[in-house]
Amino acid sequence: MATDILGPGWGKYYIGPIQFLVCFGAVIACILLAGQSMKAIYLLANPGGTIKLYVFVAIFGVFMVILAQLPSFHSLRHVNLISLLLCLAYSFCAVAGSVYLGNSDKAPPKDYSITGDAQNRVFGVFNAIAIIATTFGNGIIPEIQATVAAPVTGKMFRGLCLCYAVVVTTFFSVAISGYWAVGNQAQGTLLSNFMVDGAAVIPEWLLLVTQLFTLLQLSAMGVVYLQPTNEVLEGLFSDAKQGQYAARNVAPRLASRTAAVALATTVAAMVPFFGDMNSLIGAFGFLPLDFAVPAVFYNVTFKPSKKGVVFWLNTAIAVVFSALAVTASVAAVRQIALDAKTYKLFANV
Repeated sequence: MATDILGPGWGKYYIGPIQFLVCFGAVIACILLAGQSMKAIYLLANPGGTIKLYVFVAIFGVFMVILAQLPSFHSLRHVNLISLLLCLAYSFCAVAGSVYLGNSDKAPPKDYSITGDAQNRVFGVFNAIAIIATTFGNGIIPEIQATVAAPVTGKMFRGLCLCYAVVVTTFFSVAISGYWAVGNQAQGTLLSNFMVDGAAVIPEWLLLVTQLFTLLQLSAMGVVYLQPTNEVLEGLFSDAKQGQYAARNVAPRLASRTAAVALATTVAAMVPFFGDMNSLIGAFGFLPLDFAVPAVFYNVTFKPSKKGVVFWLNTAIAVVFSALAVTASVAAVRQIALDAKTYKLFANV
């Protein structure tokens, strides 16, 4: 769209790189979170275990290398359905765990006040907005899929209805129950609150099931978000005149996908701050792509009257969310710098 509406330079040097970095950032986040889930399962089986987080990140990275060899996005259609079911399953488990923890004497004292000085609160707000943008930015996926074949409008509406039905059922229920249970003691991921000093504070079987569902879901997500990277690399190294299973294409596909997953795994192990990654992805990618850019596209394509409300509403949206993206990017980088002072590279968090 950027190429057709604004010119090839915008598509090649602005939209394309952002989309690529957002998707690759999501792969890094999936690998990191999967490593954390594997470590939690390990501690359930072996309380007091000493294996570091980066070891589990590396193990999941090897598993991702195998999954990454699925040849195309079309081959992942069944993975997407399984992913939806897993999303519903682990969300309901997380809600059940939150309700249990909130009613037990193992829960931290409920404190819903906002902590920190004024500066940290302001940056924290922008950080949170970026994380929210990352979370809800996934709604763009059914819109893209709906435009592949006609008719577009009806399918897009049904796809978005399904998407936001899942959002309300999962995101809202987990956020509300989790915040009710732990208040401002909530960690980067809710599941981290279900273990204190390596011991489960909810029934171990429930935590184990939740972590397993999460691990499987992250496997599916990581493979899906890796596809754009695969397309770019194979466009450079493959021969389109030969089949996808020809030796000429299999070898570079195996090498490029393995290298991409290895790079993502290394970054995940080096900088294990899941919340910080989410905020950076949201600020740098989802805020401009989901809010600012579509408003510009509409004005350029349909050229609404400058005397009308639509033109100025779109202009206001583009300006506000562009400014928000810049500010949130600063807040995200600042938070990463602060956490880097607290934790060293390859930290065992």
